[in-house]
Amino acid sequence: MTTTPTFAVDVAHNKHLARGTAEADAIITVTATDADPATSHAAIVIMLDTSASMFRPSKLAAARRAACAAIDALRDGTSFAVIAGTDKADMVYPEERRLAVAGEDTRADARQAIEGIAAHGGTAMSRWLWLADELFAMSGCEVKHGILLTDGRNTSEPAEDLASTLDRLRGRFTCTCRGVGTDWEVGELRQIADALLGDVDIIAEPDELAADFSTIAARTMRKSVPDVALRLWTPQHSEVTELRQVDPSVADLTEHGRRSQQQATDFPTGAWEQETRAYHARIAMRPGGIGERMLVCRASIVGGGTQSKPVKIVVSWTDDYGRYGIIDPTVAHYTGQEELAEAIQDGLAARREGDLDTATGKLGRAVALSNEFGHAEASRLLSKVVDIDDAVTGKVRLKQTVSAVDEMTLDTRSVVTSRMRRSGT
Repeated sequence: MTTTPTFAVDVAHNKHLARGTAEADAIITVTATDADPATSHAAIVIMLDTSASMFRPSKLAAARRAACAAIDALRDGTSFAVIAGTDKADMVYPEERRLAVAGEDTRADARQAIEGIAAHGGTAMSRWLWLADELFAMSGCEVKHGILLTDGRNTSEPAEDLASTLDRLRGRFTCTCRGVGTDWEVGELRQIADALLGDVDIIAEPDELAADFSTIAARTMRKSVPDVALRLWTPQHSEVTELRQVDPSVADLTEHGRRSQQQATDFPTGAWEQETRAYHARIAMRPGGIGERMLVCRASIVGGGTQSKPVKIVVSWTDDYGRYGIIDPTVAHYTGQEELAEAIQDGLAARREGDLDTATGKLGRAVALSNEFGHAEASRLLSKVVDIDDAVTGKVRLKQTVSAVDEMTLDTRSVVTSRMRRSGT
């Protein structure tokens, strides 16, 4: 007997607005329960950078081991393929342009094929993604996920090619991106991950790849509810101007929204397991009069064979500062997390450009925010880039020497948020 997944939607927002205020912030928390991974059919395509820069034996050997580890983590019956990515995309396994089905024999054949991978050529990631999409299109699988590994920059095609590819592939599959070493571009992989509802991280040492790939594949096996969307309905006097995921990480979903019916927009969120995520919606509206209560949005989950009960977002206007001056703690926490991610990225960008005053100010602000919101991991990573004189006020000094690994780790993980701590937990 299988269970139908259940989604619960909860909203926290600033209920009281000052006179004339035409914008409201709401944090929409979504929790999935009763999700049974055994009921889903998944497909995984592994895209390995096999360009000339991967020639260093430890990198190529580690990439081979990582691909094998991911395949070993697949549930029997899972569809999969392995692609060798250079300035073109070639099939590693199976040889034909199709997906294989995981089982004892196909795993053994895949390992043998992976051992034959050689490093050569350039890097054109859009071609890897197009081949992955072609393979996914042949599959009737509900969960479609790519794993992309590179050690370098996308130098064999114009930047516009990758951007246009991502525009066309939005919503077709999700993709996890990993960069090994320090010669790749964080912005390029973040561009792919943001467009394809995935994440990006640095793997500093090649020997760490296999464990990471195994974890990614196992996590994909737990996804059981595909094609879930957050539906935001607004009346004629209001509209959603921004939507960002803020837990477990910051990701801008605004451009992913698609009109599903009159006055309703669906924002794809990918596939789910039993988990909780949070989203920050910014809603613009016509200001009401003092004492007026106004419905500005309804939030619900649709797709994946389920639909949740809509939750209303209602605001009112007041001249009483004791009411409009109180910021909802959940809203404060997650908007602060967004500011933290932005401060880190802006500070690192300024540092790279030689604007040391701006870098110091932005990274100092990040230190203060990470301290305020109890984000211990962000504080730890920031301490590798700045010397902290006062964490509360954000008084810092830029370190004279920062390793590329430390800078890129802070950059890639700047979007990882800390969960709101509930009282009594």
